Amino acid sequence: MENKKIKVELNGFKQKIHIKGDPEKPILLFLHGGPGVCNRHMCTTYNQDLLEHFMVVGWDQHGTGGSYWGCDYSMLSIDRITDDAAALVNYLCETYHKEKIFAIGGSWGSLLGTKLAYKYPEKLYAFFGFGQFVDGELNEKISYEFAMEEAKKANDQKSVDKLVKLGPPVMGCYKGGYDGMLIQREVMNKFGGYSKNNQHKSYTGGLAKAYICSGEYTIGDILGVLFGNRKTLVKIWPEVGATKLEEECINFKIPYYILDGSLDKNTPADLVEGYYAKINAPDKDLIWFKESGHNPLIDEPEAFKKELLAHCQKVLEMK
Repeated sequence: MENKKIKVELNGFKQKIHIKGDPEKPILLFLHGGPGVCNRHMCTTYNQDLLEHFMVVGWDQHGTGGSYWGCDYSMLSIDRITDDAAALVNYLCETYHKEKIFAIGGSWGSLLGTKLAYKYPEKLYAFFGFGQFVDGELNEKISYEFAMEEAKKANDQKSVDKLVKLGPPVMGCYKGGYDGMLIQREVMNKFGGYSKNNQHKSYTGGLAKAYICSGEYTIGDILGVLFGNRKTLVKIWPEVGATKLEEECINFKIPYYILDGSLDKNTPADLVEGYYAKINAPDKDLIWFKESGHNPLIDEPEAFKKELLAHCQKVLEMK
């Protein structure tokens, strides 16, 4: 059994990963959200039952967490992190003598994973997206409008005033950048746009608790998130806001699956069916989780993992 946290060089920059599980099992690589919000605890500390079926790999992407120190943010881009992801896939295949691996990504990780699957499909069995990103501009327009409508319905004038002062996003970007986005996200979360189970809770508070209490992260990793999250998002978000997957990535050479929460207003579920209809792939599926928001692995973990495993088995049988 493997259980090691190491730094590996990906395209000239050392980045932190946690490899956990039986090397004889298929590898499942998690691509975290944000950009800049590393959450490898989701696969390496929580959801331990995944280890019955996979060797899981959590990765702090370039610029955040354990991969913060020494980062040159001027070089960060969607393409750069996609290339880093491909280098990590190659490293895992070579190190563990695998022909291919599985990849799964949530939120920003679904954008990254889609780019990875589109550009570098050769060593991937399949890609799974949740909190599925589709269109950066429309994503924020719908999310902002949801937050405003819900605040008005609740007669929450304080939240309405915050959103009015903030103003609607322009090409997916808010006035004030990172701080402006946090204002919108906190209101959206308050009314269940992230998860109906977490509404009225802090958008960032639960994640901060996981960083401190999960045992997954060193003090250096936590500081890397604290300093690196903002820098990463500020650098890459204008690119994210301009990204439209329906125009850029629809033809895939590997199976492409979306496991999405129907209540998601963070990366709005409203956009997913239109994108899914345009996808061409050897196999594809769209599975809805009716009680889930942005992260069905949190909201409906057992149902989510059941579908993930069933689709992985299906792909392996297709070989």
